[in-house]
Amino acid sequence: MAYPYVVWIAILIIIPMLLIIAYAFTVEGTAFFQGQFTLDNFGRFFSDAVFLQVLLRSLRIAVVTTIVCLLLGYPAAYAISRSGASSTMLILIITLPTWINMLVRTYAWVGILQDNGLLNALLGLLHLGPFQFMYTDFAVVLGMVYNFLPFMILEIHTSLSKMDPSYLEAASDLGANNTKAFLKVTLPLSIPGMISGITLVFLPAVSSFFIPKLLGGGQYVLIGNVIESQFLTSGNWSFGSALSLTMVIIIMVSMYLTRRLDRNREDEI
Repeated sequence: MAYPYVVWIAILIIIPMLLIIAYAFTVEGTAFFQGQFTLDNFGRFFSDAVFLQVLLRSLRIAVVTTIVCLLLGYPAAYAISRSGASSTMLILIITLPTWINMLVRTYAWVGILQDNGLLNALLGLLHLGPFQFMYTDFAVVLGMVYNFLPFMILEIHTSLSKMDPSYLEAASDLGANNTKAFLKVTLPLSIPGMISGITLVFLPAVSSFFIPKLLGGGQYVLIGNVIESQFLTSGNWSFGSALSLTMVIIIMVSMYLTRRLDRNREDEI
């Protein structure tokens, strides 16, 4: 029964990943078929300060996006988990925008944030502005938070909804007030959901390319945009594969660290 899934994974994941690895270690052109291997693609990336700055900018934007999603997502998930029978409807409201294509949703923010857009129109009614929202860190982070926030909320909500209410009753019987019960019981038990949410937000944020391309006006370059340009514009598949492989390693290290953190927390408990 599992054979069709194994074939599907091999075609869509394993074979493309092997091709990326092969191209990453070959020189540009037809050398892939000639077996001319090299490490120059990685050397070019780590020796060029421009590419390193782009990588650091991508990591910074991803970290900021993750923190904002966590700060906004935890209170929302907590409120939904305590809403009783209406929690299903609230979850539907949270997930409803994800039914629309992410590209279409990001295009909507272009109309909202541009100089003559809705946001500046509202600020004009308050006799404020106009402000330059497009082509800024604010626009890129806003677009990422809007698209990835539901993942954070759903993961944290899952952890909170699975929590046994008797734990809070026990904390209350032992003299803990609401604040101490939250800090000593609710927050620690929700850490697995927080870690899963952080992973689901950070990984796509650090490699996103069309959000900074649209809301950054094509002038705001992150590592995903560089990879896209190497494959589609420059035609340098070898260097693009080296960049992709570098990002894969960074993502795998990030996943390992988050899993290690979660495992250490479970051992302490």
